Amino acid sequence: MYKKFLIMLIICMSSMPIQAFSYKSNNAVSIYERINPAIVSVDSQLSDGLSCGTGCIIDKSGIILTSAHVIDIGKTVVVTMSNGQNYNAKVIKHLGDNKDIALLKIDTDLNLKTVKLGNSEKIKVGEKVLAIGNPFGFNGTLTQGIISRIDYAKNRIQTDAAINPGSSGGPLLNTKGEIIGINQAIYNPDNNISNIGIGFATPINLVKEYLQEENSFEG
Repeated sequence: MYKKFLIMLIICMSSMPIQAFSYKSNNAVSIYERINPAIVSVDSQLSDGLSCGTGCIIDKSGIILTSAHVIDIGKTVVVTMSNGQNYNAKVIKHLGDNKDIALLKIDTDLNLKTVKLGNSEKIKVGEKVLAIGNPFGFNGTLTQGIISRIDYAKNRIQTDAAINPGSSGGPLLNTKGEIIGINQAIYNPDNNISNIGIGFATPINLVKEYLQEENSFEG
């Protein structure tokens, strides 16, 4: 009787990690399906070529949040929706340097999906995060990882979720699907030959402070 009970206990315990993994997988799937329609690719025509990145729709009026270095001083900025539709975008706010924030505006009659701004003051090292972006032009790419470090001095969130060229301006999401950071840069010792799992994002609370100061958007 004891042996039978022990065997049943082992079977039950061995099934627990599989159930936990299934839950995590389903959560990532549901977040992606809900958020990806609000993620766009951003292409800025510069004098010496094309700058490509990612953006997040944060208001149904067509307001898009991205990184300032993506658009730089481009002559034209084109936004491509997840369904492939293209729109010329107007740059309405631009803040470079460490904050690296820009706001774009497109005009459309579509019922736009949006992403909610979270609270980066509540994040913890080790917390699971997701990133959606357009690395190397592979639109709508989902990666996941954890918050590896929080650099309070430089106002940067470090993550091991894969971020590559083209991901800049895309969201770093918590497990509720809220933006906790805007993906900004990667540690790049080999000139983009490889991703070594060290990426950085601008905390979303810095973005929210800027938006409130400028009265440009209530997030």
